[in-house]
Amino acid sequence: MKSGASKKLQRRLIPGSQFSDSPSMSEQQNIAGTRMRRLIVRAMGLRRRVATVVLIVLSVSLGFYAIFGHDGIVAYQQKQRRAQQLHQQILSLQKENERMALHDKRLRNDRDTIEYEAREQMHYTRPGEVIYTLPETPGAAQGPGKSATTPLK
Repeated sequence: MKSGASKKLQRRLIPGSQFSDSPSMSEQQNIAGTRMRRLIVRAMGLRRRVATVVLIVLSVSLGFYAIFGHDGIVAYQQKQRRAQQLHQQILSLQKENERMALHDKRLRNDRDTIEYEAREQMHYTRPGEVIYTLPETPGAAQGPGKSATTPLK
């Protein structure tokens, strides 16, 4: 062996000597402290990354719920459409109610309206009139009540 290589070997074999490559106790503590600091810095960086990911996932889930959730924007729009439909239905029913109230008033006070309804619904006639009722479907057999009627007195 060469002399330089043997000196290196000697330094490694004799602990505590001036030729030793192994660090002293204070240097070991210093190295351990440095490693501990690096580990803490890495842990803090990892902690920040995890917190960032958690906040992003939380934000996305809240946004998804705000749009598609039980009381989200989509549900709100559906409820608005339903409210408009119900409003239109209310207006239609109010018009029909007014029409029926007017018809009721006419049935109570107007003799012509009373006569018209009696003739239309109950097939009443005046003396001397003849009512012809045609079958509802062409070619249908004539049953009772489908033939010509005579005036009722």
